Amino acid sequence: MLGRSARIRVTGLFLCMSSAWAQVSLEIRARTLSVKTGATVRIDSNLVLVPVTVSDPSNRPVVGLEKQQFRVFDDKVEQTVTHFAMDDEPLAIGLVFDTSGSMGNKLKRSRQAAAEFFRAANPDDEFLLVTFNDRPRLDVPLTRDPEEIQNRLAFTSSNGSTAMIDAIYMAVSELKKSAKSRKALLVISDGGDNASRYTEAEIKSLVRESDVLIYGIGVYEPYGSRGRTVEELAGPTLLSEIAEQTGGREFAVDNPREIPDVAAKIGVELRNRYVLGFAPTDPQRDGRYHRLRVQLVRERGLPKLQAHWRLGYYAPAE
Repeated sequence: MLGRSARIRVTGLFLCMSSAWAQVSLEIRARTLSVKTGATVRIDSNLVLVPVTVSDPSNRPVVGLEKQQFRVFDDKVEQTVTHFAMDDEPLAIGLVFDTSGSMGNKLKRSRQAAAEFFRAANPDDEFLLVTFNDRPRLDVPLTRDPEEIQNRLAFTSSNGSTAMIDAIYMAVSELKKSAKSRKALLVISDGGDNASRYTEAEIKSLVRESDVLIYGIGVYEPYGSRGRTVEELAGPTLLSEIAEQTGGREFAVDNPREIPDVAAKIGVELRNRYVLGFAPTDPQRDGRYHRLRVQLVRERGLPKLQAHWRLGYYAPAE
């Protein structure tokens, strides 16, 4: 059970950001683990680290929970959570920005979203920018200066079709060049894909195997407001499914004015994650994909909370 001070923090911190972020940057490793508490724990067996974000019924992140309020299942087998911390390590962040013809008057708000998102940046973070229409372009390689991205976005214009899958593929590949252990993408787009060389199955396979969390802001016009292609109609589903593979989520925005506020909340949420660690009870080194489930133990008097995490991980192979 939570103590009185912790309970106050939980109920009062339903609060400081919104929309939960669940980068489940899963790692399987045998090494020393340094957590935010300053403790250094020696791990002598494989360790799975599961970053988790928790949100309340109003979709606001919740901090102040304790280890005993989390249960973790690996292929339906409950595991013992041996390590628990809050995580705010520096990030390598890629912005994937849609400049296709359908963005039109949404570009201004989308640029503002980027500005708000970078306000929560850590001085040690790294950033990159991939823009896309018919094809993706690496406009800004990894940099410590987010203003480089802001300056480049100022000159963007909307035209062409949408190669969102190719753009995500490029951004994930570029993030691998960073030495940061935490990596994330923010995708701002208004539809599906109608120009990519890579397929939906290929991008889902890539993100499933990577340690990159993908968070999406889907900027969609109301149904019936204009003629939509099949790809545009599939847009919300495509971006959502890609994000959920990584433990992230896609947020659909019907009103472009809401985009900057959503982006700002995402930027803050990236700084507030629980990290649960466990050594698998059956540490098979078979290279097989293991499905994960995180369950919250509901405390009396508290509203129903929701956890967000990566759906699984690949075990190491012999």
